[in-house]
Amino acid sequence: MPVPFNRVTVLGAGLIGGSFALAVRTAFPGVVITGWDHAGVLKRARGMGAINDAQPDLGAALAHADLVFIALPVGLTIERLPEIARLSPPSALVTDAASTKRQVCEAAGKCFSSGAFFLGGHPMAGQERSGIEAADAALFRGAKYALIGKAPPPEARVEKFLALLGAIGARPLWMDAATHDRAAAVVSHLPQLLSVALAGVVHQQTDETGLPLLLAGRGLRDALRLAGSPYAVWRDIVLTNSENIEAGLDRLIQQLEHLRSHLRRRELEDEFAAANEVYKRLRDLQ
Repeated sequence: MPVPFNRVTVLGAGLIGGSFALAVRTAFPGVVITGWDHAGVLKRARGMGAINDAQPDLGAALAHADLVFIALPVGLTIERLPEIARLSPPSALVTDAASTKRQVCEAAGKCFSSGAFFLGGHPMAGQERSGIEAADAALFRGAKYALIGKAPPPEARVEKFLALLGAIGARPLWMDAATHDRAAAVVSHLPQLLSVALAGVVHQQTDETGLPLLLAGRGLRDALRLAGSPYAVWRDIVLTNSENIEAGLDRLIQQLEHLRSHLRRRELEDEFAAANEVYKRLRDLQ
């Protein structure tokens, strides 16, 4: 496959940025990848082979980029977008990986009126660990990758990015920003908060003997995997999608109340059947 982009700049060399860099390097070994982050993070990223060039200066990092991949927290992404738009080469494609899209795309619309082309994106990939040490070249393989728009725009740079996503194994889905945020609240943000809430109950109920936690098996570990994610990763996600998350929590509370009201009536067969069907559909989608 022809190399879609010769020079890639990754802003934020954490789990997502580092994994993207490793995935691109695996698919296209000749691509020059520049990283921008704190000096210590860049040193580790370079040591892992994720990047060729470490640039703590944003202007220098962006100067020659064909593709700019923003893997920063949502708030910092929004804050830095005007500067990124100003410093990126006019021929570059700029895309982000933020977990919420409406506020990011609104901000981008104000500063990417000409020159570099902005494409909102969100890879539905991750794990409970964060940081460059958790980066994995296979993280995007088979993962859904939300792209913001009703359909691919007639833009050669976007076509090249789609080719790159295909090369690293991602599966693009096009949608508008509001639809993305509503959907992500249900399938990503709500599960995270549910895992945190369940972990809180377990913590409160565990006594000095270690019970009931000592009795837990794989089922609880699976349910609490997301509880291992740090708050720093989720703070801006919750703040920028609070309305959709609140609506999801309302529905979840209603569902829990329904289950509680039927505990003694042997009337939960329909709920289990519906849950089994959702699980089967999810399993088949993987």
